Parts: sequence; structure tokens; C-alpha cells
Amino acid sequence: MPERHAQTTKLNDGIVAVDTEYARPLQDASHLLVESGRAAIIDTGVNSSVPLLLDALMQLNLDPADVDFVFLTHVHLDHAGGAGSLMQQLPNAKCVLHPYGAPHMIDPTKLVAGAEVVYGKEKTRRIYGRIEPIDERRIVISGDEQWFDLNGRALQTIYTEGHARHHYVLNDPGSQGVFTGDSFGVSYREFDTANGEIVFPTTTPVQFDPHEAHKAVDRIMACEPEHCYLTHYSRVRNVDRLAAQMHEGIEAYVAIARKHEHAVNRIESIQKSIFEYYEQQLAEHGFSGDGDAIQAVLGIDIDLNAQGLEVWLERAK
Repeated sequence: MPERHAQTTKLNDGIVAVDTEYARPLQDASHLLVESGRAAIIDTGVNSSVPLLLDALMQLNLDPADVDFVFLTHVHLDHAGGAGSLMQQLPNAKCVLHPYGAPHMIDPTKLVAGAEVVYGKEKTRRIYGRIEPIDERRIVISGDEQWFDLNGRALQTIYTEGHARHHYVLNDPGSQGVFTGDSFGVSYREFDTANGEIVFPTTTPVQFDPHEAHKAVDRIMACEPEHCYLTHYSRVRNVDRLAAQMHEGIEAYVAIARKHEHAVNRIESIQKSIFEYYEQQLAEHGFSGDGDAIQAVLGIDIDLNAQGLEVWLERAK
């Protein structure tokens, strides 16, 4: 039986956000979607998140056998690192993956190696543990705009490859919402003000593509959502305004990268400019915290976004 108690937030239409406790509270969410006693899990967090997800099922009076699908929006480890371990606990679940992501969950060797480039071997093992493979027979390769049936509830995978080539979002007309992974950026609840939420794009290494990132936002908005459910962190509304912020933010990141393309200390210069961009945007949004408060929430994102932009500049050569 799970021993850790999951921090859950009941949202709308049978959707529950589960704090995976990755990195810090309210940084990374898995979502449970329940339809008449059957469940799907969208993104899993890391290995240490698995007991929390099992506890969340218990809180909803569900058994692991009641889970029909694990949808992984993409295979970055903060979204999929615990998927192999979790699938071992879910006897009836199929894991739905983008065709470019599936091979990396069947054999996680390259996935782990990529994380080690970003974090180093010791930190990767400490944060993520051993990444368990998923039996190929339990994997479903998603098609673009393919529909899945969760006990009568229609769910659709839509390819959105600007953040990563192996990314899709999950359209859920039943909630008038889209589970966006990282394709609709990050929106942390600490920055909510009287003006609502604020969202920032994410350019995590190594496959950021500005053109595809813009296209991803447009594909999400074509679903006409009233809500978006972000992995970082959960439900946002006023999505028309946030979509405009995403487009502006993607262009701002590109401008920052180009500005420092020939800098001696390029990545440090990009990091500084990203932080200054966040400061300006948050001040205009009505956030009253100081630079330390911003760094405490967005420090990880600043580092990863700078790395992603540097890789993009190198690829563009």
C-alpha cells in the first residue's frame, strides 16, 4: 500500500491534479482523468512520484487496475521518468506515446544519456533513479489527431513538436480542455495576481524549434479550449490572452538568443537576459515579489531555457 500522501487538487469534469513533488511543490503536475470509474493518467513525474500517483488513485476510490491509459505528452524525464515503474503497477493500462518517443521508453539508454549531458551522471541518478523500460507490447503509438476512447470519453492526441520532436498534446472535448505538457509553456501559481495567470515558453534542450512552437500554440487554440492543463503547473484559463503571451515569449526568446549569439560568455549572457525579461513581464503582470522570489520559482527554467537556446543557435549554424 502507498505510504506517501499525495497533494491533490480536484479541478473540473473528473480531472484531478497531483503534485509529483519533482524539484519543489507546485512545480510538476500529473493529471488523473476519471470517467465513470475508469481512469487515465497524463504524465507521471519521476520514479519517486509513483507512490503519490497510487495514493491519489486510492483517494478517488480507484484501484490501479482501473487505469486504462497512461498518456505521456513527451519523454523528458520530469514528464515520463516514472512511467516504466508506474506501468508495472497498472495491470490493464496501455502507454500512449508519440512515435519518436516510444523507442526511448522501450529502451531508455539514450534518454538517460541525454539527461546526463544536462545534469551530470550523479545528479541524474539522484533526481531520477533507475529509468525502467516499458514492455513494447503495452505501448500504443499515437497518430496525429488520433482519437482514444476512455469509457465513452473521447480523447485526441495532436502532434505539437516545437518543444520536442516527440511531443503531443491531449485534447479533451469533455472538459473543453487540452493537456498541454510543455507546448503551452509553464505557469506557476506563485505568480498569479489580480490579472490572472502568466505563462512563459520553455526551450528545454535539445529540440527547441520556434516555428514549430508557434504552430503548437495555434494547434492547441484550434481545439477552442476553455482550459489548458499544464504539467508546470496545472489548470490555466483566459487561454486567448495566454496564447498571445506564448507567441510574444517565443519571439522574445529568439531575440535574446540572437542578441548574444557572439557573446564571449554566451550562456551566462542569455541567462541574465532571460531573468531580466521575466522581471519585466512579472512587474507588468502585477507580481510584487523581488528578484530572489523570481529566482526561487524560475531558476531551473532559466538554466534550462538558456541551454536550449544555446543548442538552437548551434543547430541554426
